[in-house]
Amino acid sequence: MGKITVVGLGPGDMAQLPMGVYQLLKGTQPIFLRTKLHPVVEILEQEGLESESFDAVYEANAQFEGVYEKIVQQLIEAAKTQDILYAVPGHPMVAEKSVQLLLEKEPAIEVEIKGGKSFLDDLFQAVRIDPVEGFQLLDALDLNQDELELGQHIIVMQVFNEYIASEVKLTLMEKYPDDHLVALVHAAGSQAEKVEWVPLFEMDRMEGVHNLTSLYVPPLAQDEQTKSFQTLQYYMDAITGEDGDVWIKEQTHESLLPYLQEETAEFIEAVEKEDNENMVEELGDILMQVLYHTSFGERSGYFSLEEVLETVNKKLRRRHPHVFDGIKAETVEEVDALWQKIKAEEKRDSQ
Repeated sequence: MGKITVVGLGPGDMAQLPMGVYQLLKGTQPIFLRTKLHPVVEILEQEGLESESFDAVYEANAQFEGVYEKIVQQLIEAAKTQDILYAVPGHPMVAEKSVQLLLEKEPAIEVEIKGGKSFLDDLFQAVRIDPVEGFQLLDALDLNQDELELGQHIIVMQVFNEYIASEVKLTLMEKYPDDHLVALVHAAGSQAEKVEWVPLFEMDRMEGVHNLTSLYVPPLAQDEQTKSFQTLQYYMDAITGEDGDVWIKEQTHESLLPYLQEETAEFIEAVEKEDNENMVEELGDILMQVLYHTSFGERSGYFSLEEVLETVNKKLRRRHPHVFDGIKAETVEEVDALWQKIKAEEKRDSQ
């Protein structure tokens, strides 16, 4: 069994290709490229580079996850009889799924990472931010609005084309104002670098394929993060803190109960009237009462919000094996029987 040496081609042009990687590419080992769609490949080919790429695998598979699995399988097969060099865009350890899958195959095969240069440093410079302030690196092909930290710098990579940009835009608009200024950063750090600042709602107005494009989303100020649970916690901590609201400091679980009952009754009324707008407001009022109670629990030292979250998260996970663990429960009756069994086990374990 041979060895697979993995190198990064850098984020853009030849000036960003590390000398050590360049020397390896000029060596005698067979070279496999994840893709030829990278600026340095054309130059290296003019210098006599001979390689095999996996672009045909991309063209034959619609799902990227399947593409990476096939690439890894072919690399391992090629390495059974000789040492090979595998070259990927950027740095091998920065958002490179095929490399992560390859490393998971160890110790069946030896994999050595020889480095490269990530696009991140050049992107930070292009949009003039300091990553010490906190940032998230996210994949445009797997973007989840619930994972967004609105108070941090957000970098969304692999914004290849108008379709992907449109999907990213719609996801971000669930959390950010439509006119929030964002930057499309093309070929960061290279001679072709270009930074386009546009309102979020216009970010998908791009033509063609952009293999070296990422999106930068600046953080929102605290008061602008109105769709964030963290903002709710921030406000509640301030209201119930030492310098906060005098009224809430005087409350207890008992004194707050009438308000919880009142808000619950108002929500029930809104449901009965099919008043969706009022349902939203009343659910917010109920959530506010829940946080008042957890705040009092924290001040009294009895329990914390984190304990409440831990308890409900564990309960949700434990009571839904038919969602998370592949247990069959396809009817309401089957789900009810499963719940009764789980609750009986919980009761027995607590005794």
